[in-house]
Amino acid sequence: MCLFTCVSFNSLAESPIAFAIHGGAGTITKANLTSEKEQEYRAKLRESVTAGYAVLKQGGTSEEAVIKAIQIMEESPLFNAGVGAVFTWDENHELDASIMRGQDKQAGAVAGVKNIKSPIAAAQAVMNESVHVMLSGKGADDFARQQGLAMVENSVFNTKRRKDALKKVKANILSNDHAMYLSPDVVDYKFGTVGAVALDKHGNLAAGTSTGGMTAKRWGRIGDSPIIGAGTWADNESCAVSATGHGEYFIRHQVAADICSRVKYSNKTILEAGHEVIHKVLSPDAGSGGVIIIDTQGNIAMPFNSAGMYRASVDVEGRVSVQIYAE
Repeated sequence: MCLFTCVSFNSLAESPIAFAIHGGAGTITKANLTSEKEQEYRAKLRESVTAGYAVLKQGGTSEEAVIKAIQIMEESPLFNAGVGAVFTWDENHELDASIMRGQDKQAGAVAGVKNIKSPIAAAQAVMNESVHVMLSGKGADDFARQQGLAMVENSVFNTKRRKDALKKVKANILSNDHAMYLSPDVVDYKFGTVGAVALDKHGNLAAGTSTGGMTAKRWGRIGDSPIIGAGTWADNESCAVSATGHGEYFIRHQVAADICSRVKYSNKTILEAGHEVIHKVLSPDAGSGGVIIIDTQGNIAMPFNSAGMYRASVDVEGRVSVQIYAE
């Protein structure tokens, strides 16, 4: 019995912290990635994951850590997000992003934006500064401008690598309208999305995803990345997920939310839930890609069904891991 105010040890104890990122999935093998380019990817993944983890280590929130890491990848031409985003059929860039907080399930997203320097920052602004969850196109650009976010010309996102990819994809599609889905020479141009998941010292989860979408996409196509539940999900009662891959399949199967629902309602571990959804739900339906997952204990899982996935993590012991292939 307490004669004075009683505070349990658990209320004073800080949660462990952990962090993970991805930079896209696809046919990533040592045969098609030079050693120099591999080192570039590894260095940028390490920079991003350690920067996000540093935010958590300094007492920052999971939301802040996710934003920090994703912005580093948005600014790198190595990934399909921000600078280095793929080209649409009309030879410009339409960017998507989303973010979600686990403690209150608040979320924000932007889709098809053309002039916002950091789409993930715009998604955060939608979550924190509007009554909406998703804004698209010109309206989202206008909102970001009103919020004082950095705006740029669409050409800022141009890279020669992505322009060359567009030419190749267009040639395939013009010869076969289904090439986007059938040709092995084309299929990997759908991938390159970046994302992050975090657990902060307050025990709060967050997830975020940012992408340039699919090379040669037309008619305002939107993938899973800005769709809450498909490409991004966070819930303190289960887990946080960010996805990368063939967005149409991730939308149809609501991959991110499904994984966390299996954790929440079926008492699956994130390793079990992630494996089931990626390998037993997506794979039989020809859906290709992967996810990063983190739970409230700081456990991390990064399942994928493609040849490789750019990924990195810092576990609850502070150990950094950077991986590319199916290791």
